[in-house]
Parts: sequence; structure tokens; C-alpha cells
Amino acid sequence: MRRCGILMPIFSLPSKYGIGTFSKEAYDFVDFLKAAGQSLWQILPLGPTGYGDSPYQSFSTFAGNPYFIDVDEFVEAGFIKEADCKKYASRETGNIDYADLYGKRFKLLKKAYEKSNIETVKGYKTFCRENAFWLDDYALFMALKDERNGSPWTEWEKDLKLRKASVINAEKKRLAKEIGFYKFQQFYFNKQWKALKKYANDNGVEIVGDIPIYVAFDSADVWANPGLFDLNEENIPNAVAGCPPDPFAPTGQLWGNPLYRWDVHKETGYEWWIKRISFCFDLYDVVRIDHFRGFDAYYAIPFTDTTAEHGKWRKGPGYDLFKAITEALGEKQIIAEDLGFLTESVRRLVKRTGYPGMKIMQFAFGSGAGNEYLPHNLSSNSVIYTGTHDNETVRGWYERMLTDDKKCAEYVRFYARENDSEKMAWALIELCYKSVCDTAIIPMQDFLNIGAEGRINTPAVLGGNWQWRMKKNACTKKLAKEIDKLRKLCLR
Repeated sequence: MRRCGILMPIFSLPSKYGIGTFSKEAYDFVDFLKAAGQSLWQILPLGPTGYGDSPYQSFSTFAGNPYFIDVDEFVEAGFIKEADCKKYASRETGNIDYADLYGKRFKLLKKAYEKSNIETVKGYKTFCRENAFWLDDYALFMALKDERNGSPWTEWEKDLKLRKASVINAEKKRLAKEIGFYKFQQFYFNKQWKALKKYANDNGVEIVGDIPIYVAFDSADVWANPGLFDLNEENIPNAVAGCPPDPFAPTGQLWGNPLYRWDVHKETGYEWWIKRISFCFDLYDVVRIDHFRGFDAYYAIPFTDTTAEHGKWRKGPGYDLFKAITEALGEKQIIAEDLGFLTESVRRLVKRTGYPGMKIMQFAFGSGAGNEYLPHNLSSNSVIYTGTHDNETVRGWYERMLTDDKKCAEYVRFYARENDSEKMAWALIELCYKSVCDTAIIPMQDFLNIGAEGRINTPAVLGGNWQWRMKKNACTKKLAKEIDKLRKLCLR
């Protein structure tokens, strides 16, 4: 049975607090998915974000973003008042104003924490005990970071930077209240997310989570586990992650993430990775792993370089990692993000794992009938998208092609059998639905036929990303009916 879903970040949901949350609007979106005949809801990483606001650069691969907590629960519990929510509400601009949000939301959360008597709240102590393997380090990390005005851990005092045991133990006692604040956030994030996921599952909708291959350098993950990463004796990276130069990025992409010491991971039986993936499947039903080719071979750039031009390819763990994960956790639903230039070695790895790869309709045009992304060239064990969070919306992309690449635009019109730019998004959605791919996932913006203003992220461009929000009442009964009608026509 083929299935379909919608890509919609939590932060893009409408709400009254400046960013999408686990509020009534999230439950309404599940109702919309059900009415539209969708069985999958794909989201973006849920971690707390820092500089640049990217969910792919989080302070922890295990923690959740406190911005997503529905503060109305705190009003109902008597921790805060409705007036407090209005006082600290982020201003509504149509998009997310992260600077304004940062300045207000934590003040509101702190007020709720101080009134919560959290140690007596049902389930709190159990949550802290079961998640101690990451939560203790994360909460201390954030408390120390706050005390140092957000400075990265590499700029902290040497004993803290290198985690001298006596100093760490002393700081845990001194910052007990601040540590409790971060545990409070994670408890309510987890509690509310699990409730939303259960509601989705009960209504026939599975959650597709998303994790980056790498973790951020300025994260509790690296600070607490330096031996798992390619760092020197001062815990500074020897090399960092990125992509080599290509026509779209002449100097390459310098991501800056620390690289894994795969030899150490192998010696431990990939224990950290197994914990990470196991944790993911406690949060999601399906997991998309970003930059999958990095497991076959990864690009290492000298830490001191300012561009990605002089990196070197190194061999990754390959199938050995996924064999260990399967042996420990059993068969899991994993999607391999295998986009970009792929060597035969990468293709063999994806095939051997059995994971479905990704196909993008926007990549299908302009290079002839043999293009591997054209629907007639696809295989069933694939997930097809019109575009991802890194792409333009279909309407924005096609309207740009009309000016920038008229030959490509002509090819699109011919293949899709559609000349009207206002109908092109739905024409490509229909091609996705009619393909042989087992799964089709469409960004919400394409169902809404939104133009360039709906783009979520422009890779390698800092600023202006991760801000798009869907307008209230956009998910109409009429739209759900149209989507379900197309599903019934095309998917069997």
C-alpha cells in the first residue's frame, strides 16, 4: 500500500505566541492530515536552536526546543496567568522573530518554573531518571552557558572546558536551581510532544522525524563526550564537516561541525549512535537521516580554513554502523537522505541497508530523459518530494525558471502537461502521487500554492531562514477534500 504525507515544521504552525507550538493548532493540523487522507507528518529536527536559528545546529541532539512548549498548560496548572502570556508574547509579524522570542519566552518559562514546584509534579522524577544519560549534561551545559552570556564552551575556564570532575560536581551543586529550570523545560517538552504524537498515531498519522548526521560543535553532546569526536588535546577540532566546491557554491560549504572518531565509535559497538537512534524512535515513527552519504565517505576540512576548498575525503563507517543499529534495535523505518552527487559506493550502501532514498521533482528537469529524478526513472523503494525545506516552493521555483532558465521551464511544462504557472505546483504534486514510489511527501507550501515567500531555508545563506509560518485558517475543509480526492485517484 503506497502512502503519502505532508512536510510541515512545528515552528511553521500558526499560534498566538509568535511560533508554532504543541498547542491546539498542532492538533488541528493532525485533524487536517486525517481529513486529507494523509498517513505521514514529516517535521524538521526538534532540538533547541542557537546562532542562526537552524534546527540542524542544536545545543543537544537529545533535547527539545522549549519554544514549542504550549504555555497554556501552565496557565491551566496555575503556574502563570493569562496576563503573563500576553506580556511575554512575541510580536506577530507573519514570520518568526527569533530575537524577540528569545528575549521574552524564557522569562515566561522561568516564571512558570518558579511557581511549579516541579519536584512534586507527577512523572517528573521518572523522566529525569530515565533520561539522565543526556539530561544531566545538557542542563548543566545550558546553565553554565547562560551564566557566561551564551559564550561557546570552548571559551570557558579550562577546568570546565576539559570537565575536571571536582569542578563539574561543584558546579552541579552551585547551579542546582538553574539546572532544574532546564530539566523543567525538557519534562514539559517531552510530555506535550508525546501527547501530540499519540493523538497523531491514534488518528492514523505517523510522525517522520529528521536528524542531522552531525551535531553542533557548541553542544552538550561534544562538551560531554569529546572522545567521540576528532578533537585535539585542548578539545578543539582537528577538522570539521562540509561539502566540496560545486557550481552552486564555488568555495564549497563550510558547516563547521566536528567530525566523528569512527574508530572509537566502532570500539564501543557504536553505543552512542545506538542510544541516539533508539531515542529518536521514542519520539518518532520514521526517521530521516540527513546527509546519508557521509556514512560512506565524509569531507574533512582543516579547522583553521575559512572555506571548504581544501578538504579531503575520508572513509566513513559504512554498513557496519547500520548493522549494529539493526542488531540492537531491530528493523526500523529509516529514510536515507541521499541527495547530491552520489558515488557508486554510496549507492551500494543505501541499497544494502534497504532504506528508501529521496527523490526531488525540482531536480528532475533540464538534463534530458535519463535524469534519475524524473518519475519514469524511479524505483518503488523511494520517497518522492516536490521539494524539501532546502528548496524553493514549486511556484517560486517555476516562476524563477521562467526568467532564469526558459529551456528548463519549457521542459517542465511539456512533462507536466501544464502551462499555467498558478497550477504548476499541483501538477508536480500529481506527478509525485502517480509515480511508482512507495511514499510521497509534499511540503505544505506547495499544497497552499505559495510563492517565494514560503521558502524555509536557503543553504549556505545566513539570516532570513527558518521563519516561514502558515496563516491561520489556511488548512480548510475544501483543501483537505481536494488533497484526499487526488490521493484516492492516484495512490493504490
